[in-house]
Amino acid sequence: MAPKIKDVAKQAGVSVTTVSRVLNGEKYVKDDLKARVKRAIDELGYTPSHIARSLVLKKTNLIGVIVPDITSSFYSTILSTIERTASLNDYNLMVCNILEDTDKELKYLQIFKQMRVDGIIIMHEKFSEEIRELIQSLDIPFLFSSVKPADQQFVSVIIDDYAAAYDATRHLIGLGHSRIGFIGGDMRDVTSGQNRYLGYSNALSDCGIKVEDDYIRFGDYKTQSGYDLMKEILANETRPTAVFAVSDDMAVGAMNGIHDCGLKVPDDLSVIGFDGSQLTEQVRPRLSSMEQPILEMGKVTVDKLLRMIAGNEEEPLNDVILKHKLVVRDSCKAYRDHS
Repeated sequence: MAPKIKDVAKQAGVSVTTVSRVLNGEKYVKDDLKARVKRAIDELGYTPSHIARSLVLKKTNLIGVIVPDITSSFYSTILSTIERTASLNDYNLMVCNILEDTDKELKYLQIFKQMRVDGIIIMHEKFSEEIRELIQSLDIPFLFSSVKPADQQFVSVIIDDYAAAYDATRHLIGLGHSRIGFIGGDMRDVTSGQNRYLGYSNALSDCGIKVEDDYIRFGDYKTQSGYDLMKEILANETRPTAVFAVSDDMAVGAMNGIHDCGLKVPDDLSVIGFDGSQLTEQVRPRLSSMEQPILEMGKVTVDKLLRMIAGNEEEPLNDVILKHKLVVRDSCKAYRDHS
């Protein structure tokens, strides 16, 4: 049988209370007693029970994370930063990939409650009233990362998605493009759906350019979606000279669709993406993108949540809005009308 804490106490010739204090890192234990306890632990191969220790400390050092789709280049990148930052602070993650399934999200939130996680990070904004009520009833600090739900009482770590989409579109207009396609996200999403579409359409309107419905499609942020929707747009009698896709994954899909239609990027169509993920440097031509500070966003998310867990966040309901920036690579060029 596995050794118990009382076996360690007997081996070291100390009380169970002393062993417990050593395990919990308490300062007020004499060095010689501490050394005896640690030697007994090594000799017996004792492993403390995480659950029992958590009950004593009223702290699990667990953070629950809800991810909509872990295969996305954006989410896989930000998740790696969240994990690294959490690990540096002695926290472990319970990552749940819900694949846009709200029933699965509800189940995982209930598991987080049962596991007594210390905090929760949610990267998904489409949830039911049942989920909203559960979140509000939890006595667990939580925040949203990269998304801002319509319910303004929830705290988020985000960028200004409207401004970022506006700036991406103005970049294409500045290059001389007026026929600009748009491959958008799910319009049920306030952050990456509605706000990015409004940024695009308002940038066109502000420059006196008509918003052409034939050049607009909405997808699911994935590569295949970008590919299929780009081919639909190219099937129009008059094609755009540039396209803005609201995720790098969809932008790469669009580039593949352009290639398979016998056209070239950027000679025939300029393409700009959104996120600044690793994909931008992996494709050819390299993809221009409106970059979210993904690594900073992951770190800030964990740092803010840990302050909330510790009770050190004076105004936890304030959003953190990080700066976006345009990174110009090889997928866009100035438009010259040769007609």
